Parts: sequence; C-alpha cells; structure tokens
Amino acid sequence: MNHTPRRKALILIILAVLSLLVLLAAPLTGMKMLPLTTYSSEGGLDHEILLNIRIPRVLTAYLVGAALALSGMAFQAIFRNPLATPFTLGVSSGASLGTAVFIRLGLTGTLLGIAGLSWAAFLGALFSVTLVYGLTRLKGGFSSATLLLAGVAVSFFFSSLILFIQYISGFTHSFRILRWLMGSLDVVGYEPVRNILTVVFIGTVMLLLLTNELNLLLTGEDLAISRGANISLIKKLLFVAVSIMVGGVVAFCGPIGFVGMMAPHICRLLVGSEHRGLLPATFLFGGVFLTMCDMLSRTLIAPAEIPVGIITALLGGPFFIWLLLNRKGRMEL
Repeated sequence: MNHTPRRKALILIILAVLSLLVLLAAPLTGMKMLPLTTYSSEGGLDHEILLNIRIPRVLTAYLVGAALALSGMAFQAIFRNPLATPFTLGVSSGASLGTAVFIRLGLTGTLLGIAGLSWAAFLGALFSVTLVYGLTRLKGGFSSATLLLAGVAVSFFFSSLILFIQYISGFTHSFRILRWLMGSLDVVGYEPVRNILTVVFIGTVMLLLLTNELNLLLTGEDLAISRGANISLIKKLLFVAVSIMVGGVVAFCGPIGFVGMMAPHICRLLVGSEHRGLLPATFLFGGVFLTMCDMLSRTLIAPAEIPVGIITALLGGPFFIWLLLNRKGRMEL
C-alpha cells in the first residue's frame, strides 16, 4: 500500500475529526439518549448526568484506549511481531494480582486521594516489571526473546496465584475479583481522568522522544547497533514508558485486552510503519476504538451494562485468529 506523506496527513486529519465527533456524541449515548442541547443547558438531572458521569467516563475511555494502543505499538516494535500486546510482559497479571490480594484481605482506604485498590494494582504492575527485568538480567543481556519468555512465564505464574486467591476467597470477594478482571470504565467525577491523563502524558512524551529509536528497532538489532544505537538502553526506556501507561491504566480500569494488538496493526495498514506518523495515528485510533466499544457496552443490553473488557475480547479474538492465520501476521513488521 502506498503511504505517501499526503495520504498520511489526510488519514491523521480524518482520525482527529473522528475523535472530536466521537467525544461529542458518546456522552449523549447511554441507557437514556440525551439531546445535543444538554451541553448548553444549565442545571437539571440530564445536565448533571452528562457533566459528572458520562463526560468523565468518555474521557477515561479515550485516554485508556490511546494508552493501550501506544503500548501495543511499542511492544510490537520491540519484538518485531504484530501479535505482541501490552500484557506480554506480565504487567496486566501483576496489577491484577495486586488487586486480588487487596480485595482478599478486605483492605480499604485511600492515599493521596487515590483509592487503595488502584495503588495495589499499580504496585503489582511495578513488581511484575521489576521481576521480569530481574529474570532477564539473570539470563544475561536484554534480548527481546528472553524478555518475552520471562514476561510470559511471570504472567502465567501470577494468573495461577489469582486463581488460587479466588478459590480460597468467599463469594463476595471472589465476585469482586472476577468483576474487576473483566475490565470496566465505570468512573464518576474527574479525579480518575486526571490521574490517567498524568500517566498517559508521561508515557506518550517518552514514546514521542523515542520515535527514531522505534524505527531503528524495526530494522533489526544488528543493523541498529551498527548505526550506533544503544539497544539495551532503548528497550529499558520503552519498557518504562509502557509500564507507566499500562500499570496506571490497569490500576484504574482493570485489564482490558486486545486494544493494544488491534489498533497498532490497523494503523500500520493505514499509514505505514514509520513511527512519526504511526504514533499519532495509533493514539487517535486507540482512543476512538475503546470509546466506541464503551458505547456498545452501555447500550447493547441497557439498562444492564456489559464490562468493556468483554466487548474488546469478543472483537479481539477473531481479529487475533485472522492475524495469526494471515501470512503477513507471521512475518516481522
């Protein structure tokens, strides 16, 4: 496919306009459809619902989708594999384990205005990252293959611990753990939005500063080294950027799968693999994608609600199979 500069610019403009339209329309959509005039109204129940519930939720969905998509883009560059996801290194499993332990112990409270459950998830993610890094260093070097294997091993181990905690928990704790593991964007107020915006901003800026390095990784480690790139340092910085975003997102919303696999791959088909164009396209597309998935989760069986993680899994499963069976999916990026 021909990815000319004009074509890339046009696609980015389309994605930006689509983002604005979705951010405008999504808060009006739900169990009760709100008219467009609700934005300009003052007072009233509909205005309060729009301002304090729906707008924060939509903003959260957009930021979470963008963060997961960018994380997937970075992982796919590191591993040179379109099947890599933000959870490849066990970050999601670590955060989920932290949450499961917090719920099982019946802990409560907040710290710095952030719920204890979110802190538990974030600390679990950091522990997972540290463990994977430590295992990789023990093996020697910082190769993608070793990193991937260590992440998969840690992820399986943590998943087993989560199952064990669920097994020894009572019905109430077990249900809370299961419900959180499904992934949810059920937020109220703007505090979660501010917290998620912080981690997304930090991670996105780090990736923006590393776009040239991401392009070098796609050429292969040997060629990148011959061009003077410090591969070990680059991977560590990317590792940190992704961990900040995924850990922060999972801490607030639970694990939401497949966004980080689908969004970068689709954007790569649209604008190519050069990361100066791919990064903004992935950010915009990821935000739109998860926001629309959240719209479906709120409306498909209204007044009940489907966890958004189920929606993304239903879409991501067939996509994963198609990508796996597609010849291009078995090739390096």
